[in-house]
Amino acid sequence: MIVGLLTIELFLPEANSLKTKRYAIRSIKDKLKKFNVSVGEQPNNLWQRTTLAIACVTTDTPHLYSTFEKVKQVVTSNSSVEILRADIDIL
Repeated sequence: MIVGLLTIELFLPEANSLKTKRYAIRSIKDKLKKFNVSVGEQPNNLWQRTTLAIACVTTDTPHLYSTFEKVKQVVTSNSSVEILRADIDIL
């Protein structure tokens, strides 16, 4: 078994309230459901920044990297979000 963790730090320049931020993050989380990954958000009260942790369990390393690349594409397809940093850890 291979467990991968993708940590993405996001900047939401258009978020002017926590409600706007939650809406944008919920939209991303809903789109990621099709990849069968677990998504968690670091709790913070900053309007324009957040960190998402995406976990994937698989038996194939190329599948893990492929899934994480697709996840990053989904996140970047959202025009209201910018990726500041993305790290992949294999546990």
